[in-house]
Amino acid sequence: MGPTAAGKTALGVEIAQALNGEVISVDSALIYRGMDIGTAKPTRAEQAGIPHHLLDILDPAERYSAQDFRQDALALIDDIRGRGKTPVLVGGTMLYFRVLLAPMARLPAADPEVRAELGRQAATSGLKALHAELAAVDPQAAVAIHPHNRQRLIRALEVYRLTGQPLTRLWQNDTPLPPAGEVAPDFPAPVRQLAVSPLQRADLHQRIEQRFDQMLAAGFEHEVRVLYERGDLTVDHPSVRCVGYRQMWDWLAGELDWDSMRERGIVVTRQLAKRQLTWLRGWRNLQHFDTLAPDLTERVLTSLRS
Repeated sequence: MGPTAAGKTALGVEIAQALNGEVISVDSALIYRGMDIGTAKPTRAEQAGIPHHLLDILDPAERYSAQDFRQDALALIDDIRGRGKTPVLVGGTMLYFRVLLAPMARLPAADPEVRAELGRQAATSGLKALHAELAAVDPQAAVAIHPHNRQRLIRALEVYRLTGQPLTRLWQNDTPLPPAGEVAPDFPAPVRQLAVSPLQRADLHQRIEQRFDQMLAAGFEHEVRVLYERGDLTVDHPSVRCVGYRQMWDWLAGELDWDSMRERGIVVTRQLAKRQLTWLRGWRNLQHFDTLAPDLTERVLTSLRS
């Protein structure tokens, strides 16, 4: 695991090659078909003959939850191990890793009517009013959720309206991450957990900017335009809200100029990396490696074989 642009994909392939493994993607953006450039989805050549799972499994109009991921990943782990191979889980969606290792409280499914009503309220009264409402019914969630995070605000209020309970009270039913050497009772195998990232934040920022420019040069605009012109996708779809896609979407809609789109795309990618690193700092049982170490693969494999 690690932040975006940390080099996880290539390292995951090298680990799988060395350990007779197959890769399971742990990435909430790579699941979508037709979203290749902006997600840095590994190409056939980059996959290097290693089977990759949970890529291209959904249309961008479909939704996929962390619980869906857990169910699919556990089935894949069983299947891969049953064939005498090693599952290698690679990605940066930390919530997916968290749910996989320790199940979280089951929350109610999305209710289109409640969500639509909250969406109308956001449009007419603004996100500040939604945040104030959340603070009144669930002060802890209001502290944890940024006032401008429309998706999380609506979900927290939706859960409260559907259950009558604050989201933070339901969170208390989460299974804690297991102590060292242990996994959740229903997890089918021992786990080794590794994280990769440059030691210096400036190096990661530089990699993020370079990769975003490479995406633009590779035809990212056309990729998003195809989605934009379908007519059935909106900014309320999780696929469109993926980092980079929303900014290019806003450029296509005439809401940003090109330079602002590029700058904003880089900024939100850096913000994503910051959130990922925050998860990793509090993660238990995790070995950290420097992405820029010339002998990175050797160090990782030595650790895994010890």
